[in-house]
Amino acid sequence: MNDPNRPVTGYPAAGAPPPNPNGYGGAAHQQPPIGTAYPYAAPPPASAVYYQNNPYYQPNNPYDAQRNTFLRRVIGMAIAAMVIAGTFVFILWLILRPRIPEFRVDSLSVSNLNLTNSLISGKWDLRFTVRNPNKKMTLYYDDVAAAVFYDDVSLSDTTVPPFFQEKRAETARQASFATAGAYVNNRAFDQMNKERSQKRAIGFNVRMVARVRFRAGAWRARRRFVRVYCKDLSVGVGLNNSSGTLLGGARQCRVGL
Repeated sequence: MNDPNRPVTGYPAAGAPPPNPNGYGGAAHQQPPIGTAYPYAAPPPASAVYYQNNPYYQPNNPYDAQRNTFLRRVIGMAIAAMVIAGTFVFILWLILRPRIPEFRVDSLSVSNLNLTNSLISGKWDLRFTVRNPNKKMTLYYDDVAAAVFYDDVSLSDTTVPPFFQEKRAETARQASFATAGAYVNNRAFDQMNKERSQKRAIGFNVRMVARVRFRAGAWRARRRFVRVYCKDLSVGVGLNNSSGTLLGGARQCRVGL
């Protein structure tokens, strides 16, 4: 048994490491000798850990680069083709300068007109002229539909046979409309009677829709629908008359696509 009164000598021992101030043994925290391998593997860089744990990250694939290059070439070729086609069409338009046809009403007459109890009966005969203003293009009128109106109320309709026009040509055509006992709403019926009694005339409207082909030599444009609107064609017909003709001479019509 050790004597507690014996003085302590030889502490610290020679060559011993100084004590750890935290109370832990110093041997566990000694630095490994130079040249000794680190007991743990070096941690990977933070960026590598992020990409390894990211499910949306895909490593570079050489096939992706080839595909992207191919897509860029296809898109570039498509844009170039569109530019070339647009330039060709624009140059062709500058050369041909296509213009829509012109329509003119030469005469309009009505006969056997009868307005009774919101019912209308009558016959209209229309004569009109179509002009092709193009210097380098011929026109083919495949279908021509025409209708006679009062205000926005349709009274009768018909069709015109197809025809062909040379460059700078004028073609006269005619159309006949007839109706027997067609109903007209009260507003339009009263307005017609009022106009007839005050002006001794009734203003009719004629509308036409024509499907037209433009052609210049071997070049053919796609069919266009040409819309014609001939407004306020005043036909002189008094209260005691059932027939009348167009007042004021020929009228130019509004034409659009």
